[in-house]
Amino acid sequence: MKMFLIQSPFLAVIPFLGLVLTVCHGGNVLVYPIEGSHWINMNILVEALHARGHNVTIMRTDKSWYIKEKSPHYRWITVSVEEALDEQFINEMMRTFVEIRSGKRSVMNLFEMFGQMTKFHRILRKTVVTIFEDSKLVQSLLESQYDLVLTDPCWAVGTFLAHYLHLPLVYNVRWLPIGEGHFAIAPSPLSYIPLTGSGFSDKMTFTERFRNVLLFGLWLFNDKFLVMPFYQDVANQYFGQDVNLYMLMQAADIWLMRTDFVFDFPRPTMPNVVYVGGFQCKPSKPLPQDLEDFVQSSGEHGVIIMSLGAFVGELPRDLTEEIAAAFSQLPQKIIWRHTGERPATLGNNTLIVNWMPQNDLLGHPKTRAFVAHGGTNGVQEAIYHGMPVLGIPLFFDQYDNLLRLKHRGAAKILDLGTFDRSVFLQAIQEVLHDPSYRMNMQMLSRLHQDQPMKPLDRAIFWIEYVMRHKGAAHLRTESYKMPWYSYHSVDVIAVLLAAVLLILFITVAGIKFLCFRVCFKQKLKHD
Repeated sequence: MKMFLIQSPFLAVIPFLGLVLTVCHGGNVLVYPIEGSHWINMNILVEALHARGHNVTIMRTDKSWYIKEKSPHYRWITVSVEEALDEQFINEMMRTFVEIRSGKRSVMNLFEMFGQMTKFHRILRKTVVTIFEDSKLVQSLLESQYDLVLTDPCWAVGTFLAHYLHLPLVYNVRWLPIGEGHFAIAPSPLSYIPLTGSGFSDKMTFTERFRNVLLFGLWLFNDKFLVMPFYQDVANQYFGQDVNLYMLMQAADIWLMRTDFVFDFPRPTMPNVVYVGGFQCKPSKPLPQDLEDFVQSSGEHGVIIMSLGAFVGELPRDLTEEIAAAFSQLPQKIIWRHTGERPATLGNNTLIVNWMPQNDLLGHPKTRAFVAHGGTNGVQEAIYHGMPVLGIPLFFDQYDNLLRLKHRGAAKILDLGTFDRSVFLQAIQEVLHDPSYRMNMQMLSRLHQDQPMKPLDRAIFWIEYVMRHKGAAHLRTESYKMPWYSYHSVDVIAVLLAAVLLILFITVAGIKFLCFRVCFKQKLKHD
């Protein structure tokens, strides 16, 4: 009894010691994020890491418009730069894309887009050099003893930073500067894996496979001549002639891939690719009272919500007028995130907002459909809540995202080139009244949620795994260090062909020699 009395106070303290040790032994994580919707989901990882007791430091430029300098969830390092990919630059690029898709600009204006993308990479390259040439900043980063770098590799800065600091590297990834992430790390047969921008599914005809290969050739040309040259001199200067950005990207320890195979087409993958699609999704919370009152006023008809994502607050004026006119003819109430001029054709059933709690509205029982641009975050939230989608793709991967839902019978896609109020009205009514859209999306929702671990928990586990083991080299293929002819066994095939040809040559030569001897002997006998 005395022994129990002596031990019990110590036993009572053990849980608190465990909590303290967890907090005290939290890791130090350096994060290089990017702007817009990419920061929205990166910030979810940052908050989750902070809640687990880790110290998170965000590196941002002084021209950042999404990433706030002060937050209770992270420390921050602000880098002063002459120019950056600021809101004005992004908005101009998005406007060009939209006007090309809607037919307001010629496809020849794509050359203007190439010019903007050239500026894009030039700015990122200068940001890398600015960081590396700031000796005080570099010394501070080295002294901080970070455990890993977490970055979105769509911008290459974080990749260079991790290699320069000799730190393990974890990606929150779907896109690289040179395309979709899988193509850089996993086998990607072009016979059934469509390139982003192709508009194809995994069931391609011969013509589509032919075009897919041609598009891949264009992608390789863009990679070699329009993207890599901006970064190769940086790699040469700081890492040596035998290192390039492509190799640095493939050397990442863990790829937290923002997709899954409920949403994406099946494809080969690799051991260090961890699928965390929809990690930002969560059950809906109650709406603000004024918004709840508006939703409840819809009665039995319910509500339609429309948002074009973090980068696009408005469409060209004529398109917004057509959309507003179509909405005004519906019995449903409309909540529309729109930051531009108020449309003249706007009906009494439509509420214009600068911001909406999108996740909470998608999970509301009165919401009937989601009009969206097809960004990854919005598409995955729609899947999570089982909400059918009417898609208006604008740029980048949005058409391909919506195509995956369309092939599963959960979305309808509209083309800006043929867009008007009657087409839009007919499409939204189809999504509302054809029950197959909702049934198929709810099936996807059940598949997505039926997994042993939540995607966010899986992401945090693997980030902590890299911290515990100082990397994950045993999961990383070394194929990226191989030249292309070795990777594809071209040298082996060449040697085998040479051996076969040599054997054939010797055989043919031997047969000719024997034939010659026989003929020669017969001639001698005849003589």
